Amino acid sequence: MKGLELCETYYHECGAPMIRDKFPQYEARIGAGLVGDGSECYGFDDDISQDHDWGPGFCLWLDHDDYKTIGEALQQEYERLPRTFHGFKRRDSNLGDRRVGVFEIGSFYSRFIGIPHCPETLEQWLFLPENHLSACTNGRVFSDPLGTFSEIREALLDFYPEDIRMLKMAARCMTSAQSGQYNFMRSIRHKEYYAAQYAETTFCFDIMSLLFLLNRRYAPFYKWRHRAVGDLPALGKFLHQKISHLTKTSVSEEKNRMIEEISTAIIQRLQEEGLSHSESDFLLDHGPIIQQKIRDENLRKRNVWIG
Repeated sequence: MKGLELCETYYHECGAPMIRDKFPQYEARIGAGLVGDGSECYGFDDDISQDHDWGPGFCLWLDHDDYKTIGEALQQEYERLPRTFHGFKRRDSNLGDRRVGVFEIGSFYSRFIGIPHCPETLEQWLFLPENHLSACTNGRVFSDPLGTFSEIREALLDFYPEDIRMLKMAARCMTSAQSGQYNFMRSIRHKEYYAAQYAETTFCFDIMSLLFLLNRRYAPFYKWRHRAVGDLPALGKFLHQKISHLTKTSVSEEKNRMIEEISTAIIQRLQEEGLSHSESDFLLDHGPIIQQKIRDENLRKRNVWIG
């Protein structure tokens, strides 16, 4: 049983009847679903995942006025729902930060992106961590008759403004090249094996972020990034396989070859999409070219290394 399916069934069999019985006048105003932290929100949960913050549960979303009126009472009724459902028991950890229950819509989004609505300026978009954007747009909405929760969700899923996407892609080209194509083998030759391992990990992390940006998808928390990259339509399966090979082998020369193969494939994709006209095989050379495509003058002048 996958957690997301379990929780949706739990909502329809236990949650929806409770709302209909206890809060009939608000039935057409309460959103429900499972979104946020947790492997089950991505569909990545397994038997191991069931040891904490997993099991029957769901989120209920209310607008500001409704939350003030019935939020506390609705939470009390939610807590009276059965803890065990279809043989599975809810296990919440002390560090789980209350992943399910009743939430005010603006507060729910604020806990991930710091503001109660979709960003309205380039500066607001620029400093939002991509894994936080991924977390508040994953999972599934079971019901949203009012539509307020889904309106914000859909606006976020429209992805970064194009100027922000360009700046972030330019930055990832720079940092991926620096860590993987430049510093990995240099660290090996210096016998700085910690630095080499860090360079390898940083390359993998940033190159996956770059591919998510190319696919216009938010990259999730590091724990799920490699698994999620395989689902991307453009180069996803390729990159998943190559990084699996790269991280499993202990031969430095083989790792270096994988880094170059990955970099070449990404560069070809950048060229195919008209993002770079350079023929260089060094990813770093493509960053400034992408940066120049940014229309906003102030954003275009930013230090590309920290985009």
